[in-house]
Amino acid sequence: MRQAFKITEKTFPFLSSLVILLLLWWLLAIGLKSPAVPLPLDALQSFFESVRGDLLTHLGMSLYRVLLSLILATILAVPLGIFLGKNPKIDTKMAPMLYLTYPIPKVVFMPIFLIILGIGDSSKILLITLITFYQILVTTRDAAKNMEKEYIFSLKSLGASSWDLYRHVYLPGCLPAILTSLRLGLGTAMAVLFLAETYATQTGIGFFIMDSLSRMNYEEMFAGIIAMGLMGFILYLILDIAEKKLCSWIHL
Repeated sequence: MRQAFKITEKTFPFLSSLVILLLLWWLLAIGLKSPAVPLPLDALQSFFESVRGDLLTHLGMSLYRVLLSLILATILAVPLGIFLGKNPKIDTKMAPMLYLTYPIPKVVFMPIFLIILGIGDSSKILLITLITFYQILVTTRDAAKNMEKEYIFSLKSLGASSWDLYRHVYLPGCLPAILTSLRLGLGTAMAVLFLAETYATQTGIGFFIMDSLSRMNYEEMFAGIIAMGLMGFILYLILDIAEKKLCSWIHL
């Protein structure tokens, strides 16, 4: 009984939010009376029909691109961010380069990537990786710089090596910030993914949505929007669960 109550307590906010979103969608469709905004039931029916078609193939390609990009960005940004945060002298020398390149909207490099790498997956993955790399790098670097010095001095007094500090102090201490940056980066990655998949490609949710729009099949277009929203929601939920499992001490 208690377990059932806990499950209900956790799922009720999601269900109530979903009902409110569907209600607002329904009111908007009724108010606009435009074929470009179909009723929720029509869009959901098209979604389930598209799932039996080629929607899952497009969804799989988009999932592959965004997951690989986030993994690559994390592998590259986390060690570098911790290294810079741990070494103030090196960080001071690297800071100007970071400050100069971070504000540049990386999406402007997409035409260059398309010319150099072609219209395949490589150019899209590189673009998403580059954008999320900076978000993870800056967050990790700041978290490492603000690490409690008492923890570092305590471990050093026990004869800990630099590797021990990285493994037992900096990485666990920066982990909540890393996961937060991943959640923020996920939203950016999904937006860039949609943009990248609308250029010179025939696979991915972005292509599916724009192709449906070009055919004025608005129910199918919204089916793609629903699929992309579900993909982002599930990935965000996975990151949220990972934080609770890996950073259990901050939820005590």
